Amino acid sequence: MARRCLWLLPLLMLTGCESLFFFPSRQLQHTPAELSLQYQDVFFAAADGTQLHGWFLPAQGAVKGTVLHLHGNAANIGDHVWAVRWLPAAGYQVLTFDYRGYGRSQGEPSLAGAQQDIDAALGFLLQRSDVAPKQVVVLAQSLGGAMGIYNLAHSPWRNQVRLLVVDSAFSSYQGIAREKMAGLWLTWPVQWLPFLLLSDDYAAQQSVARLAPIPVLFIHGTGDEVVPAHHSEQLYAAANSPKTLWLLPNVPHTAGLELLPNRARLLAMLEQMPPRPAVED
Repeated sequence: MARRCLWLLPLLMLTGCESLFFFPSRQLQHTPAELSLQYQDVFFAAADGTQLHGWFLPAQGAVKGTVLHLHGNAANIGDHVWAVRWLPAAGYQVLTFDYRGYGRSQGEPSLAGAQQDIDAALGFLLQRSDVAPKQVVVLAQSLGGAMGIYNLAHSPWRNQVRLLVVDSAFSSYQGIAREKMAGLWLTWPVQWLPFLLLSDDYAAQQSVARLAPIPVLFIHGTGDEVVPAHHSEQLYAAANSPKTLWLLPNVPHTAGLELLPNRARLLAMLEQMPPRPAVED
């Protein structure tokens, strides 16, 4: 569903409402149990008091690390848990949660609110006794990738993150809206409207250079018809080292880690990465 919703932006952006980047569903259609995964329902609060809901998936066997999952713009964790189902068997425990306005999380979606939500999720995770410091990996997909880049560039928890994996993210809210409007004859003449109606204050391209020294892996399929791969190329070019870019031939939106060789490649990267330094400037 997340792969289709951005196609609606050309028409919806004419309202000038940033909330139209969000397509939440309140009803949880699925649970991790359907994937034979153990899980815990967890609740925590954002700084403004908004109550958020997520699932904590324990690792199977020895714990190698912890993954915070930032999902895309549609539905809720009941649909997006599929994307992280393989990590517990690989030794990684996972926190996947819903931004405000999604699933069982309170509130209404907004870009500013989502930043508070990501802060709260990282803070909650790092307070758990079963989460090792400096061993957290953030896996951020599509809209979650754009929001995650901005968040970690400014986060008080940034030194605890071992790796940021950005999967199929767009570089700019104004830019992706303009591209979608330019792709339809109906909105092509007014493709300049996003530059008037949308703020790019939270744009990933304006923050990505600040991520260093957090290592960043950008993943994007060249067959992505929702968010073209040039967005990740732009983000990679603007980022400081350490950084890596995987351009995956013919792979559609957020489908790269559905392929077993890419999962193995990511796990090998994690095994080979040195630990984060104990003290950083």
